[in-house]
Amino acid sequence: MSISGENIRNIAVIGHGGEGKTTLCEAMLFCAGAIDRMGRTDDGTTTTDFDELEKARKSSVFLSCANLTWKGVKINLLDLPGFYDFEGERSEGLQAAGGALLVIGAGGNVPVGAESVIDYCLKMKKPLIIFINGMDKENADYAGTVAALREKYPGKLAPIQLPIMENGKMQGCVNAIREKAFLFRQNGTEEIPVPQNLAAQMQTMRESLMETAAENDETLLDKYFDEGALTKEEIIHGIRLGIASVNTIPVMAGSALFNRGVINLLNEIVTYMPQANERVNTLAEDLSADKVVTILPEENAPFAAQAFRTTVDPFSGKTTYLKIFRGVLRSGDTVFNPNKNEEERIGQIFFVRGKKTESVSEALAGDICAVTKLSVTGTGDTLCAPGAKVKFTPIHFPRPTFFMAIGAEKKGEEDKIFGALNKMKEEDLTFSVEKNAETGEILLGGQGSFQHILLGRLLLGGQGETHVELLAKRVKTRYGADVKLTQPKIPYRETIRGTAEAEGKYKKQTGGHGQYGHVKIRFEPSENEFEFAEEVVGGAVPKSYFPAVEKGLRECLCKGPLALYPVTGVKAVLFDGSYHEVDSSEAAFKAAAAIAFREGLKNAKPVLLEPYSKLKIAVKNDYLGDVMGDINKRRGRIMGTASEGDKTIVLAEAPQAELLNYTTDLRSITRGSGKFVAELLDYEEVPRELAEKIAAARAAEKQE
Repeated sequence: MSISGENIRNIAVIGHGGEGKTTLCEAMLFCAGAIDRMGRTDDGTTTTDFDELEKARKSSVFLSCANLTWKGVKINLLDLPGFYDFEGERSEGLQAAGGALLVIGAGGNVPVGAESVIDYCLKMKKPLIIFINGMDKENADYAGTVAALREKYPGKLAPIQLPIMENGKMQGCVNAIREKAFLFRQNGTEEIPVPQNLAAQMQTMRESLMETAAENDETLLDKYFDEGALTKEEIIHGIRLGIASVNTIPVMAGSALFNRGVINLLNEIVTYMPQANERVNTLAEDLSADKVVTILPEENAPFAAQAFRTTVDPFSGKTTYLKIFRGVLRSGDTVFNPNKNEEERIGQIFFVRGKKTESVSEALAGDICAVTKLSVTGTGDTLCAPGAKVKFTPIHFPRPTFFMAIGAEKKGEEDKIFGALNKMKEEDLTFSVEKNAETGEILLGGQGSFQHILLGRLLLGGQGETHVELLAKRVKTRYGADVKLTQPKIPYRETIRGTAEAEGKYKKQTGGHGQYGHVKIRFEPSENEFEFAEEVVGGAVPKSYFPAVEKGLRECLCKGPLALYPVTGVKAVLFDGSYHEVDSSEAAFKAAAAIAFREGLKNAKPVLLEPYSKLKIAVKNDYLGDVMGDINKRRGRIMGTASEGDKTIVLAEAPQAELLNYTTDLRSITRGSGKFVAELLDYEEVPRELAEKIAAARAAEKQE
């Protein structure tokens, strides 16, 4: 039976890697009876980490969906990976979710990954609950963790539980709003009287929650000033309003691994998190009226949804995950895709729980579902009723910043690898695959923007080293092709700083006609890539041979005199020479020009050039000095800074050769909080000492 939006909660489960998100999803599914036993990430048996790569890593790599029913409410869980490299999965999941559940360890601090989630939710007005996990561990510090959160986000935190601790481990909790206490038991919880040693703390917490609730509603605020107290129902109402406006972030605690506090968490999700039909801030472009409108989650309105995820299986084909924002989607419907300007026919509709699916005939506004075999629809596309055309803003994905050159371990599999990566691009919009004509490499890239200059025998660009390596592994596991990853080559160039004249004479005599070409050419710097001019007087070289001379010179531009890198910024002026009426030919003059080129550039003060990137780095103020110092160590220069709240935007320029591992290094310096984008700026001269090393390495490479 279809479920209306008032009985749906869409929750993104997210946090720093290793904090137990997937285990918490498993515990919630078990408590709700959606699964009959809890799987373990170490055993590769969890519902939401079902991909072979996730089982091997023992951590989440992909966004995974699962659903459960608790007290008549359907909760769609979106289990998101916590590692930095999989930011694209987070973007997809948070687009579909109505709220977020942040899982954080009880270590007495706030991990960077948790900060990132909280900052995102505050910025995007995404309702949030925090679950402090790992309260079964020795030295679990609930109070210290809450204090650290309060210090980072003053005025936002609203703890609603007190843990009942015994021998350093959480055995139960006190609910300050309901003024009740519970002990965790094998098959649920047992209500007990509030422990005497926690009664005063509970009362203090309750009074704080009253104030928080009152601040979120003027009527409650008036009553609180007049009477000094609010009822349990009024506190819940005020807290719920605060969560919806992201003015209040409730905090709970427990142990996902030992299924402690999970039932309480499910109760609070149902009580506090926004219903799917309460979402009122969804904007879309009304294509018929050419204006932006608010899409309300009404079941009786024309259908509108957004594809937030795509998976492609070599055997079962393409599956598209949809968040329905308005109307009803039924099997057999014809819908319109405004991004592709084409219609799609809806086949079977599914509700998803990990890798298992449940076939349904329809899905209503507010729900999440999956459909198969859509022909043109991709991630971020809108699907809508043909008679009410609207278009949602596409999902934002970070650009690649880390690149590796890729090739095939086995000769002849290059096309197979390239085809596999193109198919995978439908699933993952955060990596790039490009071929660099200059270096001959193919580059695989994730998150950044060197692809226009560092693209490889194939260059693969991703969000980081782990992301790129996993992309290569997926090619192997899915399509049976072994990928070889290597560091990309820097596309150095050569130019000249001085002027030199050179003579080229090509003379060859065999039986019959010989070969004769003779040129004198002046080489000088130019602002253009290459210029050819002539100043020949008296017909020393006939005009008919000018094109051959120019062609001979252009063919030499691919190898400079220093390290055999391409030559740029040279002007060649043909000013003299000689010819033979019988033996001269275009081929002879081409050869003569090549001789002059090699001799002339060698004497025209040749230098090595390297590509420089323009960087825009976003860094928290705590790490600003370290980041700026690191840029200086990379032969870079700081061009300016600009403050944005607790962050600083650093504008810098640096050689690309020093930035190959900058994604990883920046994360290390900033504990994962720093981000950057880069684009090609220009070419600059390489310092002489370094140029000599590059030339020697190039010579050794050519010799091999």
